[in-house]
Amino acid sequence: MFGRTRTRERRRAVPAAVGLGAGLIGLEAIQRLREADLTGQVAIVTGGSRGLGLELARELLRQGCRVAICARDEAELDRAQQDLADNGDVLSVPCDLVDRAQVDRMVAEVTRHFGRVDLLVNNAGIIVVGPVADVTHEAFERALAVDFWGVLNPTLAVLPQMRARGSGRIVNITSIGGRISTPHLVPYNCAKFAAVGLSEGLRAELAADGITVTTILPGEMRTGSHLHAEFGGPQETKTAEFRWFAVGASLPVAVRADRAARTIVRAARRGKADHTFPPSALVATRLHGLFPGVTANVLSLVNRLMPTPRGATADIAQGVEIEHQVRSPVFDAVTTLGRAAVRRFNQSPAAATGAEAMTEAGTADAR
Repeated sequence: MFGRTRTRERRRAVPAAVGLGAGLIGLEAIQRLREADLTGQVAIVTGGSRGLGLELARELLRQGCRVAICARDEAELDRAQQDLADNGDVLSVPCDLVDRAQVDRMVAEVTRHFGRVDLLVNNAGIIVVGPVADVTHEAFERALAVDFWGVLNPTLAVLPQMRARGSGRIVNITSIGGRISTPHLVPYNCAKFAAVGLSEGLRAELAADGITVTTILPGEMRTGSHLHAEFGGPQETKTAEFRWFAVGASLPVAVRADRAARTIVRAARRGKADHTFPPSALVATRLHGLFPGVTANVLSLVNRLMPTPRGATADIAQGVEIEHQVRSPVFDAVTTLGRAAVRRFNQSPAAATGAEAMTEAGTADAR
């Protein structure tokens, strides 16, 4: 009797599974049909000189866009321009996104050059790492200035022309840190929470103007950005924080930049409200929404395994300034993928370009 019951249950489960699979396939087909064609459209990618921003520019060029990239570092911009030049129509403009006047001039220059701006990808950002007791008030201000105002300023600069045309797309690259605040990244998380709130509110308000806003919430990615992360606290704390951060940014499970860029551009073409990836990040945000207390308890346990606070100092160091202090055969081995990403994605002051970069990129996955 028991065996027959289990057989009947299995028979009922098979059609249900088939129906679910067919439904998912059908939904994917519908979404593909609704994907916008970006051929000929003009896109601005902030922070487009390196890392994920550089790969987003590459992907948008592959989609047929004309692309403008902006960043503060002119040397990085020049290398990125050379990297992208053979792939399509590219304009590079130096710009500090915290300075509204510079942002307005950048958007005006892109508009003069290409005639309009159809797509804005707010990608630029910084990461401030360290326990709350070891980071200063100024570290919070800096994170908010770049990761929040650096999203708002270019958005406000492109909105008038998008509203006038009744069309446009804005993509805001935030983070899973904008849904779950993790230890030792609190300044970064605060800024990303603000960016998520801005992005979701803009989507609701701008839909009536024909403007689509998409919020992107990625988990760990591999772009070589650990060299540009900022670390606070005494030197011992900085070194310990860099070590775990660099290892985490080099793990094979971290999403490769090319895959991340394709995922983000696809979400933009479909006009999705938000998109969280990889699946582990999506599951984590869903669980946190249902059981926030459990998430907080788990993260408090994780915090016990992280470097101990030693007291705030005003001195901030980038990862590139710390790396030489922790280099060893073991460290080099576990960060192989991260260092390959540094070379491919223009993250090093001596970043390789052209054929050399492509050769290096073929040796390992990179973000």
